Amino acid sequence: MSAPGSSRAGSARAGGSQRSDIAMFHVMDVLAASAARRAAGLEVVSLAAGQPSTPAPAPVLRAVRSALATDVLGYTESAGIAPLRTAIAGHYRTRYGLEVDPADVVVTTGSSGAFTLIFLAAFDVGDRVAMARPGYPAYRNSLRALGCEVVELDCGAATGFVPTVEMLDALDSPPAGLIVASPANPTGTVITPHDLAALATWCADHGTLLISDEIYHGIEYAGPTSCAWATSRESVVMGSVSKYFSMTGWRLGWMLVPQRYRRGVERLTANLTICPPAVSQAAAVAAFDPESIAECDSHVERYAANRAVLLDGLATLGVTDIAPPDGAFYVYADIGDVTDDSLSWCARVLADTGVAMAPGADFDTRSGNRTVRLSFAGTTAEIERGLELLTPVFETSRLHAG
Repeated sequence: MSAPGSSRAGSARAGGSQRSDIAMFHVMDVLAASAARRAAGLEVVSLAAGQPSTPAPAPVLRAVRSALATDVLGYTESAGIAPLRTAIAGHYRTRYGLEVDPADVVVTTGSSGAFTLIFLAAFDVGDRVAMARPGYPAYRNSLRALGCEVVELDCGAATGFVPTVEMLDALDSPPAGLIVASPANPTGTVITPHDLAALATWCADHGTLLISDEIYHGIEYAGPTSCAWATSRESVVMGSVSKYFSMTGWRLGWMLVPQRYRRGVERLTANLTICPPAVSQAAAVAAFDPESIAECDSHVERYAANRAVLLDGLATLGVTDIAPPDGAFYVYADIGDVTDDSLSWCARVLADTGVAMAPGADFDTRSGNRTVRLSFAGTTAEIERGLELLTPVFETSRLHAG
């Protein structure tokens, strides 16, 4: 029995815990509304989802069929099975010329699981962690749920939408962590090898943990990307089979983890998830086969064609104020001439036309009310149909705005 005046724990809290009171990742609401519209038999043209429209590579599909037929698929090592960690280490040797020990690799339940693990392992309540604005909202929301202070670096056109050493020097004190993404979500911008090296060096010199989100590597249009471990092995590198490898729903990611964090990460993942999905691990070994890489590269060729179609179509609609989409499969556009409330505007456009877009309110806490993110990861026909449906929307919105 609780003493008079004492608080009751857990289920008695009408609104749940304080840490659960974080901003919604609004694109998930867009996906839910899109699914409801499809279930009602209505057209949906998805320019919202940050995922490929193609299945996993053929070698992966063969591998999963074999695993289902022959493997028990029970618990694995918490940090991932040895064949997969070895394959990932080999990927860094082939792609970047970096020697990575399989022991450096921790396989996770999606890269989202990797971020949660390293946030828990590296940061305490009250620690300050810097990230770009606009940027991926789950960084910000997860850090705040864990009691960290998020320092948003204002990254606009003047800096190519990427953080700089000068921004870090301008802070009152070095943050405990810095999260960078290249190619970035939502902007598609890429940090040059020189600038990434400069950021990694600054972090190493100032005791700041650099977390380099590299899950869109392989999807680039203006030259290859570089890996943070080429400069600093004290940084954390994030990878995933989701984007380039076309395996979002398989929920499998990985980290390259410095030695000082490794045991803490292992303790945390052993308690939080036991291990990553066994069937996904068994299949993902084949994602790094040359046949898989060739298939994934063919998808990137399609993304490049879709990118051109979308950029040309948006220009025709008068939408030209965009971040440089040098990688990933997004266009991040300023549409402030038609709305100052991207959240309700995107919801209305979906309801009226069936075109789904991600509101910029997800990605930018200051200026996201006037921006949207459009994905070109789908088919070319979808991009063309979306532009067709959006043409009268922009014409009407500008008339009303005027």
